[in-house]
Amino acid sequence: MSIKNKCILLCVTGGIAAYKTAILTSMLKKAGADVRILMSRSAKHFIGASTFQGLSREPVYDDIFIEHQADQIAHIDLADRADLVIVAPATANIIGKMANGIADDMITTTILATKAPVWVAPAMNVNMYQHPAVTQNIERLKSIGYKMIEPGEGLLACGWVGQGRLAEPEAIYQMIAAYFNQNQGPLKGKNILVTAGPTRESIDPVRYFSNYSSGKMGYAIAQALRDKGADVTLISGPAQLTPPDDVEVVYIESTLEMYEEVMKRYPKADAVVKSAAVSDYRPKHTSQHKVKKSEGPVTIEMVRNPDILKELGEKKEQQILIGFAAETRDVADYAKKKLENKNLDMIVANNVLEADAGFQSDTNRVTFFYRHGKTESFELLSKNVVANHLADALISLFEEREQHDC
Repeated sequence: MSIKNKCILLCVTGGIAAYKTAILTSMLKKAGADVRILMSRSAKHFIGASTFQGLSREPVYDDIFIEHQADQIAHIDLADRADLVIVAPATANIIGKMANGIADDMITTTILATKAPVWVAPAMNVNMYQHPAVTQNIERLKSIGYKMIEPGEGLLACGWVGQGRLAEPEAIYQMIAAYFNQNQGPLKGKNILVTAGPTRESIDPVRYFSNYSSGKMGYAIAQALRDKGADVTLISGPAQLTPPDDVEVVYIESTLEMYEEVMKRYPKADAVVKSAAVSDYRPKHTSQHKVKKSEGPVTIEMVRNPDILKELGEKKEQQILIGFAAETRDVADYAKKKLENKNLDMIVANNVLEADAGFQSDTNRVTFFYRHGKTESFELLSKNVVANHLADALISLFEEREQHDC
């Protein structure tokens, strides 16, 4: 990894998620990075400076008026030395300061002085995160080139449920690795299609049939494959997600639109990971105007959509094909049948009724079924970690194919 010897400034502010930055510090240090910790006064109410000093093996910078070396101005030296600056967790307070150029502590003065990329990982109560003042400050930081690491959704420390959880340390680490390893990695030169999200089948201009897919798994897969050097095209149904950087994104609505976009790119693809939850059926007729309610029941005639995965399997030449099986019972049986019937190399199966493993969650519990009979089962993991396991599995499939061809 080219993380080695890179100087990464981790700026820790006053949120309960500060402990996650300690985990990130350990991961980066093990990878050989030069990690320097800057702490706000409030951060020390949640985690001690000695923890970070022990993990980073460097002094912690928490007071702009204390110079660790007499011949250096610490915040200028750190600003000049940095290859990357990450604020995690980033509270509403620090986001507001950065957006308005305030420099009243070690973190804010260093950030103003640096020319290194600055990444911001918000973590706060969902209502604070959605407050217009905070959203405006975030947009302002984006406009001057700061990168936002989107927070996750779920149960927050305050008891509310919603968006505001600091991104997991593993996910942030993978983003850092990708940044310092751009155009590198074991999948360099591979063109990979990833499908994600739901599809919508229109009834009229205001109604449609769809499903509960959020697209989180597919977006995480696209990022993981990109991080390992692949050229990724993400074909996405409607999803309220920010796509990974350096990934070509094609937005679609219906299954027919996804079918067209996948098929025209398939001949040049080295692999396809079809994680989208497409609709098997669509209305036979779509009204051009809103259908008005009337007395009695309404009947909508449905017709089959193309089976994209099956057709990909039938047309497969040298491509590696990975599918998904989101089931509610008999998961292994259905997954194995789908693996065989659709000529897949691997299928990722899960039970969407299990707690924290459904469409909308940030976590998943999956089993990989391979064509040659091997299986791998994983306990509950973040979808970013599952995506990295899938990327590693795809690398192994490519290696096996190359050995076979020899």
